[in-house]
Amino acid sequence: MSTFPYFTSTLAAVCMIAPSPCAFAGGAADYLKKNDAWFASAECGRIAANILSFQSAAGGWPKNTDTTGNPDAGDRENLKPTFDNGATTDELRFLARSFNSTGRESERAAFSRGLAYILHAQYPNGGWPQFYPPGKGYHRHITFNDGAMVRLLEFLREVHTAGIYSFVPAVDRQSAGRAFENGVSCILKCQIRVDGKPTVWCAQHDELDYRPRPARTFEPASFSGAESVAITRLLMSLDKPSPEIVAAVEGAVSWMDAARLTGIRLVKQSDPQAQNAADLVVIGDPAAPPLWARFYDLETQQPVFCDRDGAPKSSLAEIGRERRNGYSWYGSWPRDLLEKDYPGWRKRHHP
Repeated sequence: MSTFPYFTSTLAAVCMIAPSPCAFAGGAADYLKKNDAWFASAECGRIAANILSFQSAAGGWPKNTDTTGNPDAGDRENLKPTFDNGATTDELRFLARSFNSTGRESERAAFSRGLAYILHAQYPNGGWPQFYPPGKGYHRHITFNDGAMVRLLEFLREVHTAGIYSFVPAVDRQSAGRAFENGVSCILKCQIRVDGKPTVWCAQHDELDYRPRPARTFEPASFSGAESVAITRLLMSLDKPSPEIVAAVEGAVSWMDAARLTGIRLVKQSDPQAQNAADLVVIGDPAAPPLWARFYDLETQQPVFCDRDGAPKSSLAEIGRERRNGYSWYGSWPRDLLEKDYPGWRKRHHP
C-alpha cells in the first residue's frame, strides 16, 4: 500500500487532528502562534537558545518541561528525551520557523539532530516507542497513548510537504514521507478486529505482533475511547484514501457510536471521609450528553476501571479515591468526530 498519493495539504491535516489534552501546557507550542516577524526578534533568539539548551544528547527533548524558560545548565547526557506529552515535535517546529527567519546554523543543526532522533526511533514496522532507546518496559510498545504516535506522524507529514521545511535536505524530507507512509501502515495493522471487523485501537500495541498491550497497572490492554479518536482523524485527513483506509475509518466510527454511554453524568461531591474534599462520582441523568470511557474491556466491550493494583472493576466507584480522582476515566472525546467530522468525510468518500 502506498499512501503518498493520499497526502493532503498540511493545513487541512493539522486542522483535523486535535492536540492531545495531556500535552504539556505552554512551552514551545504557545510561540508557534506568533507571526513570522516575531521569529526574527531578539525575544525569539533568547527563547531559541533556551530550547537548544534542553536538547538531549540523543536529539530529542524531555517531557513536562518548559523548554522555553530559563536555560538548562545540566549535562545533556542526563536529559531524557521522549515523544510523550507533546515533547520534541513542537521544539522542532519552533526551531524551523526561527531558522527560516534568522538563518542561525545552530538551529538548523539542532533541527537536523531532532529529526534524525525521530526517524531512528521508528520501528521497521512503522510504529514508535514512547521514547528511544525504548528499554524493556511498557515504553517499548507502539505508543498511541496521549496522541504520541499521531503527533509524530503529523510532524513528519509537515516535514515532507510544507514549504517551511524547504531547508531540510531532500533526502531527509523523502525519509520523513516514507516514515509517514510506514506509520499509516502500522496503524492499520494495529487496529483491533472483532469477528473480522475493524474496530478501534488500544493505547499501546505490541511492537512485534501488534496485540493490545497494557501500560501502567491502571492502564489495561483495552479498546481506547480516547486515543482512537486522534488516530481516526489522522486516517480521515488522507486525501483519496484506499479502500482499506476507508474501511478502517468506518469500523472505528461504528465502534465509537456503539460505545457511547448515555444517561450518566460526572459530578464532584464533598467527601466527609476525606475532610470534605471533592470526590468524583457518576450519577444518573437522562438529559446528560453522551460520554465515553477511557478503557473498554477486550472481551465484554464494557467500560473497565483499574486501581494501582491492576484489578479490573466494572464501575468507577469500585476503585480507590486516589485513582478515581487522579485520572481521566471518562470524556467526550469522540463526540465532535461523530457529529461534525465524520458526516462531511462520509459525504466526500461515499457520494
